[in-house]
Amino acid sequence: MLLQLRISFIRHYLLILYILNGIEQTAKQTINQIKEINRLFIATQEKIKLEAEKLYDKELVELLFEQPYCRIEYVIERLGVSRITASKYLKGLEEIGILESRRVWKEILHINTNLFAQLKS
Repeated sequence: MLLQLRISFIRHYLLILYILNGIEQTAKQTINQIKEINRLFIATQEKIKLEAEKLYDKELVELLFEQPYCRIEYVIERLGVSRITASKYLKGLEEIGILESRRVWKEILHINTNLFAQLKS
């Protein structure tokens, strides 16, 4: 009886260690992914400042990192600009390689390619 209790305890102990190890590994991967996304955010800010200074707006960069894609309506709403201005921002960011536009049914999605690739990996 005592031997069975010890064996049961050891099995539970090993199972708990296994689960905790999985949690630790997941946490480390998540921390690394967050660090990489932060690095991409800073690199994107710098790229816009260097290659398209007139387009730089911190709110716009933050918007680009909320989701891996952006709709023109998001830019209009967040920045309080006209549809024409929002379109110019998105096209400018596409020209310098930050965004890639894709037509999905009736609308165009602007994909933050680096963020999308990071989230996919």
